[in-house]
Amino acid sequence: MDPHTLASKILEWVEEDAPFGDLTSEALLPEDVRARAVIVAKSEGVAACFKDIAAALNILGVRAASDLRDGTRFKRGDTVMTLEGSAKQLLLLERTVLNLMTYLSGVATRTMNLVSIVKRVNEGVRVAATRKVLPGLRELVKKAVAAGGGDTHRFSLSDAIIIKDNHIALAGGVEEALRRVLGRKSFIHKVEVEVRTPHDAVKAAELGADVVMLDNMGVEEVRETLNLLKARGLRDSVIVEVSGGIDEGNAPKYASLGPDVISTSVITMHPARVDLSMEVVRGEG
Repeated sequence: MDPHTLASKILEWVEEDAPFGDLTSEALLPEDVRARAVIVAKSEGVAACFKDIAAALNILGVRAASDLRDGTRFKRGDTVMTLEGSAKQLLLLERTVLNLMTYLSGVATRTMNLVSIVKRVNEGVRVAATRKVLPGLRELVKKAVAAGGGDTHRFSLSDAIIIKDNHIALAGGVEEALRRVLGRKSFIHKVEVEVRTPHDAVKAAELGADVVMLDNMGVEEVRETLNLLKARGLRDSVIVEVSGGIDEGNAPKYASLGPDVISTSVITMHPARVDLSMEVVRGEG
């Protein structure tokens, strides 16, 4: 994310946290007190967007730096960022910055763990995110997924055409929905169809879908779908994505079947628990 954009967002979030200022710091600290602080890991995790956040803080007048590139693992006790500036400002920013870093690191950490589980079973299967992200954080969340080794999937409704169940209901069926879309899409956009039965997956592939998403199918239904696509000579012409209720517990079973993509919202909506803390190491003034 552009650091000026992120700096602006951080200011908005701080205003939400302290709409009329930080009463404690204003009562306790003179204006000229400066401080140096460190953000320390209280648990292990994976770095995500730490450098982006440091760059934004520098724009806001805090001297911040992080040596951890996206995707770098850190352990308990590691310093993940250093900060120097007005003591009042550091304390004002503390919770907002920690919440942001903790959440993004949690996304990267859970993504990396799930990717590792899937790759141990089938190296060729990608783990992807979905559009289930917190509003306002999409770009950072997608970057955190990438930091964990996951695929970002589409960033927005404008990136690709995905025909979902409600589209199909409104269009009157998979065939009619695909006919309308294929007649209007740009050559640059892929078309994905969300299906819930093996029969519809085959139909979508036959009609020209680039990707079929097997939504909330059980392991045996996915197996049946893949076998049908192979039997019809369609398996190599379509990307198969499985999605819906997939986590570390059942991902190996799905990965063993050989889909191209496993997509899941658990990595963005239920990130791993990562504990970070800001500690003042020196005060001046």
